Amino acid sequence: MKPKVDFGTKPVLEGKKIILRPFEADDWEKMIRIISEPELRRLTGSADSDEQARDPFPPEEVEKIKQWYHTRNQQTDRLDLGIVRRDNGELVGEVVFNEFDEHTRNVNFRILIGAAGCDQGFGTEAIALFLEYGFEVLDLHKVELGVYSFNLRAENVYRKNGFVLEGVQREAIQYNDEYFDTKIFGMLKEDYLRARE
Repeated sequence: MKPKVDFGTKPVLEGKKIILRPFEADDWEKMIRIISEPELRRLTGSADSDEQARDPFPPEEVEKIKQWYHTRNQQTDRLDLGIVRRDNGELVGEVVFNEFDEHTRNVNFRILIGAAGCDQGFGTEAIALFLEYGFEVLDLHKVELGVYSFNLRAENVYRKNGFVLEGVQREAIQYNDEYFDTKIFGMLKEDYLRARE
């Protein structure tokens, strides 16, 4: 019997360009600016049109988001860490393990990085650090994710990190009245270990 996965411990993971760390009290203000970016709202599915992606969050939603980030470190069924630049300490995004299945030890993964952190290799390094922690410390069996078919940049980063395309949910989402597929990627622990040989 494998030991229970410990999501209650919130580690600090250090790479060459970025640090993954638990959220701090004032991080929510930076995160709300990041998740308000219209392009990010499109890529994450939190808006279903360009018009909605440009709309500011209403005050009650801002308060919910604030509370969300204030409670991330108390969660024992998921792991949320901020992505911080090493050179200047700026918070540029987040990585998350959620939807954990205790029986299979499979988990969902997601990452988001704001415009200020794009095209600098932060995503590739953040994913590599998080996967290393997931497979080597948490002893996960499989990490899964979904990516919209119009998000080719993210798809390339996932493939670069060793994720394998497992299937396609055809026309799973709608944006600007047009349907798009969701691509399902996965990485088994054996895939991860084989890539490191």
